[in-house]
Amino acid sequence: MILRDIAHVRTGDKGDTSQIAVFAWRAEDYPLLMRTVTAARISQHLPHLVCRRIERFELPGLNALNFVLEGALAGGVTRSLALDPHGKTLGAQLLDMPIDGECL
Repeated sequence: MILRDIAHVRTGDKGDTSQIAVFAWRAEDYPLLMRTVTAARISQHLPHLVCRRIERFELPGLNALNFVLEGALAGGVTRSLALDPHGKTLGAQLLDMPIDGECL
């Protein structure tokens, strides 16, 4: 199973910081998100990012996790040579992260 099977994402950015919010489609899948979608796993799944820090915020009332990836956008929109300086595709890439039994 991959993350997109149980969740959807919204992304945002400010300067060189990207934000990815991961929302469980169903409330009963939120505990699985809590166990398997961690800052360390995001770092492993997106190894091309050189973040200063990845911080996770839990939003149980929304069945969501919010991740703040400091430094993920290589200086931000006006300074980066990246094809996606706003970081919009990071959420799509994250949705391909495996969350099967090996993570439990």
